[in-house]
Amino acid sequence: MRGLSGLLLKQRPADSATIVFLLCLDLLTIIFYPAVPRAPFLIGLYSILIFVQVALIVSKDRGSFAGILHAILFPIICVLLIFDSLGQLVHYISPSDIDPLLIRIDYTIFHNHPTVLLEKIMHPLLTDILHAAYACYYFIPITFCIILFKRGMKKEFDRSVFLILFCFYLSYLGYILFPALGPRFYLNDIQTTGLNGLFITEHVQRILNQLEGIKRDAFPSGHTAITVLVLWLAYRYNKRYFRIALPVVAALIFATVYCRYHYVIDVIAGFALTFVTLVVGERYYAWWERRQPGFKSGGKRKAL
Repeated sequence: MRGLSGLLLKQRPADSATIVFLLCLDLLTIIFYPAVPRAPFLIGLYSILIFVQVALIVSKDRGSFAGILHAILFPIICVLLIFDSLGQLVHYISPSDIDPLLIRIDYTIFHNHPTVLLEKIMHPLLTDILHAAYACYYFIPITFCIILFKRGMKKEFDRSVFLILFCFYLSYLGYILFPALGPRFYLNDIQTTGLNGLFITEHVQRILNQLEGIKRDAFPSGHTAITVLVLWLAYRYNKRYFRIALPVVAALIFATVYCRYHYVIDVIAGFALTFVTLVVGERYYAWWERRQPGFKSGGKRKAL
């Protein structure tokens, strides 16, 4: 065990976080093996991803494509595959949804259901705009990291990728511990009107349903946590991107409730998740840096 931890400490934190989370998913699947219908497939998937991650660590300096695959492409693939796998895991580990509790919290705050209250301002054009903003969630972290990578900001890139992956994995842990379907399923019967757009709403809804399906991924709001985290990182490393992304992220967060994907308490939990990611993640990253060869006080490494 000490050998494994020592080996992980030598890798960049983004790689270590992925390996540790995949190992946890493998162990979780093994523990609940009798209850998970596709347990063999999931164990195989997580094991293959671990193998690929280790192979990329070994070969990352042996060619430009391997470097790009290791730095950008594999983290994207890994996040998507892990997220998709949760649909075959969460419900069998945590069969009881917490939607009734989340609904009661929202109702206590607003004395009504927020998605019902928002029907007063509903308009087809606004619905289109907010669905487009909601879909930007898939591009905001990717485009931000690509910009850092292309500008050669290696230190900022590595830190950002780690924090973003760490936030993703914490949100996935939240889905496992607190499964929730969201208002589009639980409150559909009490909505008085449908979400009708002009041009793109139906297309976005169809694509999102195919990508997300029924994953019980409402709490906490990963859309909120990830995009707010990227905003924070952009404010530190790329002010221009921050100014461009700020209105999009604001619309996206509002869309999480307007488009009936999340309860308000999910969004609040998403902000909290960003805070936890920054506090814990930054402390770990600073601790990891201090253990690297050539590091000296002041946060810089000695020239090699």
